[in-house]
Amino acid sequence: MAECLSPLATPSATREVLEAHGLATKHALGQNFLVNDAILRKIVDLAALSDADDVLEVGPGIGTLTIALLKCAGRVVAVERDADLPAVLAQTCAPWADRFTLLSKDALALQPDELPFAPAKLVANLPYAVAATVVLDVFERFESVQQATVMVQAEVADRMAAKPGVKDYGAYTVKLRQFAEPAGRFPVSPGNFFPPPRVDSAVIRLDRIECPQTPAARAATCTMADAAFATRRKTIANSCKTFFSGRGAQGKAILPHLAQVFQDAGIDPKRRGETLSLEEFRRLGECALPFLP
Repeated sequence: MAECLSPLATPSATREVLEAHGLATKHALGQNFLVNDAILRKIVDLAALSDADDVLEVGPGIGTLTIALLKCAGRVVAVERDADLPAVLAQTCAPWADRFTLLSKDALALQPDELPFAPAKLVANLPYAVAATVVLDVFERFESVQQATVMVQAEVADRMAAKPGVKDYGAYTVKLRQFAEPAGRFPVSPGNFFPPPRVDSAVIRLDRIECPQTPAARAATCTMADAAFATRRKTIANSCKTFFSGRGAQGKAILPHLAQVFQDAGIDPKRRGETLSLEEFRRLGECALPFLP
């Protein structure tokens, strides 16, 4: 039998820690604590952790996954916005205090220079309300992060892994694919959490890729993705017109050039955004760049 990775990965242990500190789960912060050690094992295996890895964790909670990370990786820096949890983590992660750093703040406000080291991997059971935003933000702003293995709502994992032509493929997918591509996934049912969430979950691994575009062209590609999916039932020509018409004088300045942009990119303006490949969105971005604000 494999060694238990975290003594907190049971409902009774989780309740005991919370009660000892006079705490309860906070629905507003998306707190659903993982209580299955086998799932922790699958997470660390999918992340391919070694003691050479420096890890960033977002939303450590009471430290259930954190302990597993500290046992399987090198240093861990965790970011937690709940002001009630630092005291809990100081206790549960005490045996690894020399390799564990906790930053008490919102992860979306975190700056790279606030970290004690440059983490190579993000491994986290993310708060579901901000999970998609956090993953994209980390890949955009933390260049040292080469891989993310994260627990998210199943439908968010669907968006992260979507291919052109399916309903889950959208602007978010295009933006994320500028930085990373899916490299593994497994489902996690509600019964593996305390309290059980009302949605199915999934752990997905995303590996960083090299984007062939300049930062300006990449930003233009993301803007064109937003425009193409602004009204996804419409053609990309009509969706782009709607999108840019609502963006003030600077946005409207591109309208006379849209036909030329589609022509130069070799994209039929009667297509819908969901049919365009990542490479086609990149061509749109490159061609639209001179006309974007």
